[in-house]
Amino acid sequence: MYDLLTRTLSEAGKLYTHLLISTDGSELAQKGIDHGLSLAKAVGSKVTVITATEPFPIIYGREWQPTPEVAKQFEQENASAAAVILEKVRADADRIGVPLETVHTANTFAAEAILDAAKERGCNLIVMSSHGRTGLGKMLLGSQTSKVVSKSEIPVLVVR
Repeated sequence: MYDLLTRTLSEAGKLYTHLLISTDGSELAQKGIDHGLSLAKAVGSKVTVITATEPFPIIYGREWQPTPEVAKQFEQENASAAAVILEKVRADADRIGVPLETVHTANTFAAEAILDAAKERGCNLIVMSSHGRTGLGKMLLGSQTSKVVSKSEIPVLVVR
């Protein structure tokens, strides 16, 4: 049994040489981080962790538009929040001995940022968490995970 496990991990290490792990800093996303870092440690993969912050919400049909100062403050707050999220992941990775790069993609929806980063960085596995919503909940709230799974050209490991 041990030989089979060792051989399987070795083969996975050849398949998955660069993992892209996404996070929004939530408790649910932490499950994906934990799983992805453990997998990377087991198979010796390179890791990039990404968080994305969405564009400033615009209310269509109204005359109000954000001032440049408000938009700048929004971006600064998002950058600060992303830095805190990514620093926590870096601490988790350091604790188990997994080197990683971090990426914050601003003004982009998560699915788009994840797919673009995976392609640009040559990743061969995306690891992310999902609430597992279905039906109306999924339709109303949207699912960045579903978008990634349906559009990704590489395997996606979804942690629930």
